[in-house]
Amino acid sequence: MLDYLNVTELLSPEERLVGESVRAFADAELIPQVGEWWDAGEPPEDLMRRLGAQGLLGAQLPEPYGLGLSGAAYGLSMYELERADSGLRSAASVQGALVMYPIYAYGSDEQRARYLPGLARGELTGCFGLTESEGGSDPAAMRTWARRDGSDWILNGSKTWITNAPRADIALVWAREQDGPVRGFLVPRKTPGLETPRIGRKMSLRASVTGELVLNDVRVPAENVLPGVVGLKGPLSCLTQARYGIAWGALGALEAVYAAALAYARERTTFGRPIASRQLVQHKLVAMLSAHSRGLLLAWRLAGLKDAGRLGYAQVSLGKRENVRAALEAARSAREILGGNGITTEYPVIRHMLNLETVDTYEGTHDIHTLILGRDITGENALE
Repeated sequence: MLDYLNVTELLSPEERLVGESVRAFADAELIPQVGEWWDAGEPPEDLMRRLGAQGLLGAQLPEPYGLGLSGAAYGLSMYELERADSGLRSAASVQGALVMYPIYAYGSDEQRARYLPGLARGELTGCFGLTESEGGSDPAAMRTWARRDGSDWILNGSKTWITNAPRADIALVWAREQDGPVRGFLVPRKTPGLETPRIGRKMSLRASVTGELVLNDVRVPAENVLPGVVGLKGPLSCLTQARYGIAWGALGALEAVYAAALAYARERTTFGRPIASRQLVQHKLVAMLSAHSRGLLLAWRLAGLKDAGRLGYAQVSLGKRENVRAALEAARSAREILGGNGITTEYPVIRHMLNLETVDTYEGTHDIHTLILGRDITGENALE
């Protein structure tokens, strides 16, 4: 991997081995095909099973549900998946951090036994239903409601921009109890009243499937409610897990666009010289490398805090905010270096750039993470 400051020397041999293994998998089975998947807007039907076979789904969960990976080992796996494509990392991240993690952390023993093994193997696909069309950045404004009906719950509402929804076997839906707190509900695909229409015409994350969750009088038995958490603490804690993986994953995309731009600059000649000899091109390449080096040190430190049980949500916001924006800016610079060739998917740069526009937006926009950090360091909510 790209590692100008030899940060990987700070990792254990086992952690490095995980990164090398996932890198080899990505090079052999993902990168040669992902451009075609992106162009077609359709990942393979067996994608989750492929990821599950590599132990990439819920890998941080302890055995027997996962591999019990350290924070750095898990981060490296997300890095290498996103080096291939942000959509592939998103699919794995949603499955592991947003579906498997809350079932493990807040579910019953019966729920863990029923769902986690199949999700870990990719035999089941899960999705996370939190975002709504009226308030993506304001989950407290949730309009999906749950009401008791005997021993069951009835859900009504809709969620949008839900990764994996059109293929999901199980949806974790967060809904507000009437005159009560938010709760998590496990809703199987075949439940009457649940629809999962696909969102089409995307120009980003085309190698993953995105859809909606539409719930019309969906009846959920009480045993499908997560018993271990109530309130927004549940979904927000899941987002902290996922944002941590994004902080690592974005660096993989940054490496991909840097490597493509560097190779192109060495080969492309103008006025009898490679453009790599031009000062402005070197400035762009150095800026990319510097941003990657800073981001890798930041991700490594977050991993240490995570393993020590000391990682705070605002620290994760810093990692997500900084590394994703750095990757997006690097992709834009790489596109400039490639000139006209930068707009064709014959090269990976425009694909990564368009993907990163979404990564910069979802799971907390750049501005939202700025406000999270501002409140954390000042103790004040920012005024409008």
